[in-house]
Amino acid sequence: MAGLDKIIHEPVRLRIMAALAALETGQQLEFTTLRDLLKVTDGNLGAHLGKLEEAGYVQVEKMFVERKPRTFVSASGRGRDTFGEHIKELKNIISGAEVDEHLTSRRELQKMTSKQERSKP
Repeated sequence: MAGLDKIIHEPVRLRIMAALAALETGQQLEFTTLRDLLKVTDGNLGAHLGKLEEAGYVQVEKMFVERKPRTFVSASGRGRDTFGEHIKELKNIISGAEVDEHLTSRRELQKMTSKQERSKP
């Protein structure tokens, strides 16, 4: 995968995938549990799950439990793989930024030191 996944990269969807990827393969989270964990509204969560489901990253299963409708969500194999690649790319970006920051700081320090050297009597 080249670059960040545009579908997963949106903050709420990234948090959804992180929560689902933390589960064992095949485990599910109930919609309301996921909603409460992420502190989002039903509508917001539903819209983001729809995007992830459309991409094949999550599976949404609706059923009745004791005559009450309940929705369960899990990460698909494709979703887990894509999320893993996305996280790898984020780590590469962060690692690169740290190196750039370190090099920039070092260059600045060298410039300051050379200015001091030139200004000595």
